[in-house]
Amino acid sequence: MIIGHSDLEHAESDVRRAWGAFRAGVGYELVQPVFRLFSGAVSRDGVTHDPALLERYYNARDRLHLELIDGDGNAIETTTIHIVDYSSGDGQPDGVELDVLISDDAYWMRRQKEESTPA
Repeated sequence: MIIGHSDLEHAESDVRRAWGAFRAGVGYELVQPVFRLFSGAVSRDGVTHDPALLERYYNARDRLHLELIDGDGNAIETTTIHIVDYSSGDGQPDGVELDVLISDDAYWMRRQKEESTPA
């Protein structure tokens, strides 16, 4: 099931992190409550308000076994996939981001090559 899409417009290759706007797919509403646990535990400014709820989020997120798949259908190795969802929870979230720690060397080589190629 595809829960959404992102172009991962931003990257910090030195920490192997990429993030970008998240466009929810048909299946996102099934997993959205997991990511809303995070927004209940941590305020937008990053201050943890509820460590127990944050622990519930980490456990629930890890049980989802999410995968990052490229446009050609190939899996990209990740260590963490996080959807930052402070939306109102009304279906199509506004301002939601996908934030991923990517351990896949091939991904970073492709990205570096794409970014160095003139448009």
